[in-house]
Amino acid sequence: MTASMTSTTVTSDVPALVFVDDLAEGFGAPARLFHRADPASTPIDVLDLGITRGDGVFETAGVNHGHPQAIDAHLARMARSAALLDLPAPRIEVWRRAVQEAIEAWGSDGHGAAKLIYTRGIEGTGVPTGWVYVWAEEPEGPIERRDGITVVLLDRGYRSDVAKTSPWLLQGAKTLSYALNQATLREAQRRGADDAVYTSTDGFLLEGPHASLILRFGDEFVTPGTDQGILKGTTQGDAFGWLEGQGYGVGARQVRVEEFAAADAAWLVSSVRCAVPITRVDDREMAIDRQVTDGLNAFLLERDC
Repeated sequence: MTASMTSTTVTSDVPALVFVDDLAEGFGAPARLFHRADPASTPIDVLDLGITRGDGVFETAGVNHGHPQAIDAHLARMARSAALLDLPAPRIEVWRRAVQEAIEAWGSDGHGAAKLIYTRGIEGTGVPTGWVYVWAEEPEGPIERRDGITVVLLDRGYRSDVAKTSPWLLQGAKTLSYALNQATLREAQRRGADDAVYTSTDGFLLEGPHASLILRFGDEFVTPGTDQGILKGTTQGDAFGWLEGQGYGVGARQVRVEEFAAADAAWLVSSVRCAVPITRVDDREMAIDRQVTDGLNAFLLERDC
């Protein structure tokens, strides 16, 4: 390839912000669907229930080559989470266009993330609020995909059937109430690990604070089933599609904690980090499946682009 034919990736360190005006059903037609704003100077109302009570939902989609990745799956999951919180149904097509508007405002064709925030709005108004924020991937992302991370197993404090017995706990909804998730990461770091995998009180593997879990047993790849009060992973779903295309078996089921020791390889998968191999769980070292890791990340980084 000659120098004149070489493509150059345009990157941007400046994030972009778009507020969504026509964000939900049942509130009439505002003057505009959405509008750009300056993320450095635009205030969020201090009485917004998303801030004061964590009362809202969010999604984070990967961005590459100027396009959101797996946006249909993210918007569908946001709608499911909103329904679990009794929020008005989001206007999916408006949100889709707002995401693209924010990506265009960001102005980069590199790898980044688009976060969709949908809250119950300012306390006392009954009117929801929403915005889309786009930024560049953190520098450690490529390093984690290459070198892997260490994890510890931490008890979530619920049985695996919590979503059935106690649906008001909102297990399986992607809410803004992430204080426990962040506390989990701090505890993992105190124990000398990079991340964590939740377990149920009745002895099953669940998910990470920010990611889905995939384990390899021979030629079969397994993820814990979402009927245990965990999120339906958008990246995990795409990963399974690629793995099936490579001839592997895939499935979702209950996975006992002790099965981790028998796994040939394991990953935490999420929209921006993609597939991060696990190199140690508690005190047990794990080998990186380099062929699958590299192939899977090559696919995930370029999907829907």
